[in-house]
Formats: sequence, C-alpha cells, structure tokens
Amino acid sequence: MTLVSTVKTWLLVLPAVALLGVAGYRASGHARPDAPVEAPSAPEAASPPASDAPVLPEPLLRRLAREGRGTALPSGLPLDIRADVEGDTDLFAYAQRLRVQAEGGNSEARWMLSRVYDYCAQYAMDPGGYRLDNNVLSGLGLSAAPTMVQARERVAHRCGGFVASDNLGPALVSSERRRAATQGNLPAEASLFAAGEPLKNTPDYRRDLVERVLHSQDPEAFNALAPGMGLRAAGDKALTGYVAGDPLSELAWRMAACELGMPCGPDSVLVNSYCANGGICSTSGGQDFRDFVYDAAVSRQGSGKMNEWVKQLLKTRGRR
Repeated sequence: MTLVSTVKTWLLVLPAVALLGVAGYRASGHARPDAPVEAPSAPEAASPPASDAPVLPEPLLRRLAREGRGTALPSGLPLDIRADVEGDTDLFAYAQRLRVQAEGGNSEARWMLSRVYDYCAQYAMDPGGYRLDNNVLSGLGLSAAPTMVQARERVAHRCGGFVASDNLGPALVSSERRRAATQGNLPAEASLFAAGEPLKNTPDYRRDLVERVLHSQDPEAFNALAPGMGLRAAGDKALTGYVAGDPLSELAWRMAACELGMPCGPDSVLVNSYCANGGICSTSGGQDFRDFVYDAAVSRQGSGKMNEWVKQLLKTRGRR
C-alpha cells in the first residue's frame, strides 16, 4: 500500500527484518510452538480402524462442517449486497452466496467476491503458516507486534474455511474484477486502472474513467480508484487538473470514500487491511481512518490542503 511512504514514524510499521525473520523461521521447517509434532504410536488392538484417520487442519474441518449441513444456500443477499463484507461475517459463507449471484450475471456480487478474495488471500494461501506467523510475531517482543497480531487474528477469524486449494491470490482477484468490469461494474473497472491493468490504456479513456467515478459519487469506486491516483499518476498529463500525482492524493480519494459512506471505523476492512496486510497500524486504539490519516500522514500545514482536496472530490456530483 502506498500509505507506507507517507506515514510518520509513530505508526506501527513492523521492521522489515522482523517480517523476514518470521518468513525465514517458517521456511526453515520449525514446528508450530503450540502444536509440537508427535511421533506416531502403534495402534492398540482394540482401536477401530477409524482411529488411524489423519487430523485435518482447522480451516478444512470448518469447511467440511458447513458443507455437511447441506448444499442449499440462503436465498439471496441483503438488499445492500456490500453490507456483509464488514462486521463479523463468515466470509467463506458470504463468498458462496456471492458466487451464486455472480454466476447469475450480478456484476456487483462479482466485484464484492473479488474484495473477499483480496482480503482473505494472505490467510488462505497457508492458514496454518499464517497462525504460526502470528505466534512468532507475538514472541518477538516488538511494541508493534500486538496490534498487528490482533488485526491478523481478525482476518483469520473472518476467513476461516478458505484453504490453499481455493487458489486465492492476485491472479484470481484480477480475473474476477475483469469479468465484473466487462459487465459494467465501475468499482471493478476503477480497480483495474489502479492496478495498472486498465480495460483501455489511452489518455481519453483514463480521463473518462476518472470523470465517471467522480460523477458516480460511489464510495466503492472512489476507494478502488485511489491507489491509481497517488504517485502512480505523477506525470500523466491525462490526469492534469484532478486530485492526482501527489503522495497524499490516494489518501484524499479514500477519505472522500469515507465521507460518501464507506465503512471506515476502527474495525472496518479498510483499517484492518492496512494493519494486517501492510503492517501499518495506529498506536491509538479505536481510531477510524480519518483520524488515522490526520494524525499519521498529514502535517498541520498539509491538513488544509487535504481538506480542500476532499471537498473538491465531493463537489463533483453531476459533473460530466
């Protein structure tokens, strides 16, 4: 996330050496501290054959338990199809419901499905290793670790049920977003642009896309476009005159998304993802994204500029 380059030192950005140490610890083959590997013992004569069955990983057990209740899925989703991505939702079950609607041609469901995959990808690639990393981070004694571990445990709690064979990752996320974008979903189209994979790569298309996002006043579209409007937009003459090309431009778009109604509280996906996936965590518990930005990324002199940018983005309703 580009916020890393803009935040001040009071943010809890874990040292790279610590994160590399965790990865190296797991790669070296160390066993999980709280789950030592035991040597297999000879089966007792009275034990039934089922006692030799392997112990399944927790995420797979949770998944099988859900599937064992039957294949029927709840009919439909909430009226606001975006709502369940927040809160304490079981995101694996939510993704199942989204998938049914996405395959029925609902581009909004497919966009939200891509958001679930993006949020859960790091956990799903290796659920056991993810929890092992949490244990190791907890034992490092760093002041930054507890907050990040808490955020990561929230991800693990919400994404339990996904397993490595689901193949969550950048390729699947990009594929789902491209399908949604070609079906006319604006946030998905904006996210492709922000990722450097626009549907078209011409100056006219880029300006038109930004205009459409501004005109929509859709918080999902604003947030999806944000990463492409920061430093990545520097020097792009097609975006001259827009809030773009400055290190803080991305934050202005995200702040505007919050003002438009996107959940940005302390437990929101936005704040949780910055901490769990980016290691960027606030030292002050209970901060929402707005306070997080003004305390961490914007100087007193720059706060006026940020306010003006956000107002500019919010004044474009109806503009074409």
